[in-house]
Amino acid sequence: MSSIPKTGDFLGHPKGLFLLFGTEMWERFGYYGMRAILVLYLVAMVQDGGFGWSNADALSLYGTFTMAVYITPLFGGWLADNVLGQRKAIIIGGLLMAAGHFTMGIPHSALAGQEVNVFYLGLVLLCLGNGLFKPNISTMVGDLYQEGDQRRDGAFTIFYMGINLGGALGPLVAGAVAASLGWQYGFVAAGIGMVLSVLLQLALSNKYLGDIGVVPAATLAQQRSNSDTKEPLTKVEMDRIKVIFTMSVFSIIFWMGFEQAGGLMNLFANDYTNRVLMGFEIPASWFQSLNSLFIIIFAPMVAIVWLKLDKREPNSPVKFAIALVFLALGFLTMVLALATQGQGEQLQISMMWLVLFYLFHTLGELCLSPIGLSMVSKLAPLRLASLLMGIWFLCTAIANKIAGFVGSYLGEGEEALGNAMGIFIGLGATALISAVAMYLLSDRLVIWMHGAEGQAPIKTEEQILNEELKVTASR
Repeated sequence: MSSIPKTGDFLGHPKGLFLLFGTEMWERFGYYGMRAILVLYLVAMVQDGGFGWSNADALSLYGTFTMAVYITPLFGGWLADNVLGQRKAIIIGGLLMAAGHFTMGIPHSALAGQEVNVFYLGLVLLCLGNGLFKPNISTMVGDLYQEGDQRRDGAFTIFYMGINLGGALGPLVAGAVAASLGWQYGFVAAGIGMVLSVLLQLALSNKYLGDIGVVPAATLAQQRSNSDTKEPLTKVEMDRIKVIFTMSVFSIIFWMGFEQAGGLMNLFANDYTNRVLMGFEIPASWFQSLNSLFIIIFAPMVAIVWLKLDKREPNSPVKFAIALVFLALGFLTMVLALATQGQGEQLQISMMWLVLFYLFHTLGELCLSPIGLSMVSKLAPLRLASLLMGIWFLCTAIANKIAGFVGSYLGEGEEALGNAMGIFIGLGATALISAVAMYLLSDRLVIWMHGAEGQAPIKTEEQILNEELKVTASR
């Protein structure tokens, strides 16, 4: 068992928690900062430092990249558990991601016609690094606390606030740097955040984390059981697995629409939105901060709503349906924006429409993502828990690729507005139909849960808030 260092507490928690808070905050700063300018960089004209790609090509690549971001943790988690240990995986992953950011930040003038190849190298490094970093740092938060320590829920609340803070600051800083100095400098700014994350771990982990995450988990678990016998799945377990698969499939619909944020909606903010406020033109990438900011603001409110509803709180499948309704409302907002403000290549809609769009989608995320993570953990048979959590993330990966494919039909110029209207209507209608289907299936799914739904101990407001804030752990 890992030893927990005796370095004293800060705000009632081990100081190691705040080291992990800072490590994750700066990593998310780098990732979301890079993601916010990625598509805009690809479609920017060559003379402006971009690649001059079409919207379709840029969105297709964006979908492939974000799909890989959710697939590589399956391999990175295995390496950490069986070979590297979590600490080494985080350091190596952080260095690979920093190298990816800085590789993408090399000026085109220094690349002698190899700009595209070097760019792809940067994306590969980011994907590999993310695979090693993403699945391991959250686990180390729990390892800071002894079994049964009631502070653990509060610790994750603090930790996930760090994720949101990084997710909010990254697009603001990288977007501002890219807008004022050039795209490559924006990627460098993201890389600096990643370097700070690694430096924190290298400088302070031995003092504040002790030997947590040093030894691979498989090695630690070897003595727990000497039995190689594999019991067959019971009917209850099979029914619960059916629930996980069903809700995972429905999650693809949600994330397919939600993940238009970094692609299609990023381009829409750049090309068809009036971003001038009091004489200052807001960079399009800044809108990517809205989701994290709204989570910080509204997660406590959603937690309070669930707490106040008490026994009337909707079950998990109904919350999924509510999330899909919010997703549909977001796209309805954009349909109204285009319908009420006319057409034409020079169309500039009010930025308030985008703010509403991101608000509705964040509310949907707060209804779905923490519920999904909790659902897998409480329904999956212990011997299949990691595999089934991998299935959940695999569905998210598939959704990201589909999102890029759907967004690639945006097109160019005036044609893009008509295509955008069609995409918004199609995604909104799909979300609404899926919400109805999920609601109709909800009773059957609860039956298949065999008591796992609705019989848990009464939760405190802090515990519910912690679940709401876990949304960004899956992003």
